[in-house]
Amino acid sequence: MSEEKKVTELGDVVSITYLTRDNCTFTKNGDFLSLTVTLPKEIGPDGEETGGTKTYDRVYFHRAFPYDHPYAFISVLDRESVEIGIIRDLSDIGPDAAELVKSELDRKYYAPVIDRIVSVKERFGYTYWHVISGGHELTFTVRDVYRSITKVTQTRIFISDEDGNRYEIPDTEALDRKSYRKIELYL
Repeated sequence: MSEEKKVTELGDVVSITYLTRDNCTFTKNGDFLSLTVTLPKEIGPDGEETGGTKTYDRVYFHRAFPYDHPYAFISVLDRESVEIGIIRDLSDIGPDAAELVKSELDRKYYAPVIDRIVSVKERFGYTYWHVISGGHELTFTVRDVYRSITKVTQTRIFISDEDGNRYEIPDTEALDRKSYRKIELYL
């Protein structure tokens, strides 16, 4: 019977590639970002050579900690949603690349801030919201309001509408009294 190797470190189970200014380059490719990554050449466990330079014509970004660390621990994915690597912090990839990635993240995770709630009406399992955000009126529909409100802190919430759009109330206690009373039942 052969002796099995004990797994003693996380690195024995998972391989994480950290993307830095030394091993990756992000460039604008039309409306998207492309990535060229250079990894050291190694011999894999199956005897196959890994590493070298690879270019991805379109990459996607996913925040590991979207509320607590919005610009740290960013997962970079290819078209098939396979992780290419992780950006520990935007400062690790250089100022120009960081600005490109930050712009993509801000676009993907855009959430208008609700300043005032004009009305919230319930009908047949849906709630219809009429709000003011940045001086503009917005209306959206929420299905199952109790599942669609995410409390990030005691006073910070995100509301997801039926189309997947997100809206933020950074501090429910900072809302005017009338606005707060319209949503306190859901909190």
